[in-house]
Amino acid sequence: MNKLEQLFAKTVKEQRSTIYTVCYMFSKDADEVNDLFQEVLVNLWKGFEGFEGRSDIRTWVYRVALNTCISLDRKKRRQATARLSMDINLFEDDDTDTRQVALLHKRISLLQPFDRAIVLLWLENLPYDEIGQIVGISAKNVGVRLYRIREQLKQGEK
Repeated sequence: MNKLEQLFAKTVKEQRSTIYTVCYMFSKDADEVNDLFQEVLVNLWKGFEGFEGRSDIRTWVYRVALNTCISLDRKKRRQATARLSMDINLFEDDDTDTRQVALLHKRISLLQPFDRAIVLLWLENLPYDEIGQIVGISAKNVGVRLYRIREQLKQGEK
């Protein structure tokens, strides 16, 4: 393994949970999340040598992961295929907290991909300026968008 491959492997290991979190935000199907994860890794590798370090590596990883997931989400919506289901989920938990998390995930999944990305980064407790850096808008615009997203999510409660 050469130096670049070693550095990439180290970066992926350190950022694995970040990548997985982004992928999970765009799908709750385990197989699809794994497919998204693999696609993000491919795109990270393609751009890794060109990463100039002008931003934090975590910011760059978020941006690549979000762009990859948003692009694939758009393709998926255009194709709109029916998925086969066994009508059973052995991993499904039925307690109140799990139901609330599932409901929140469902509401968030109805948001536009860009808004989902902002919510994800906010849920990761990133500051507005870093969120803005990742998605390419100002920190003030992040605050405005989050306010509008919250209002939109509240409308889903009614």
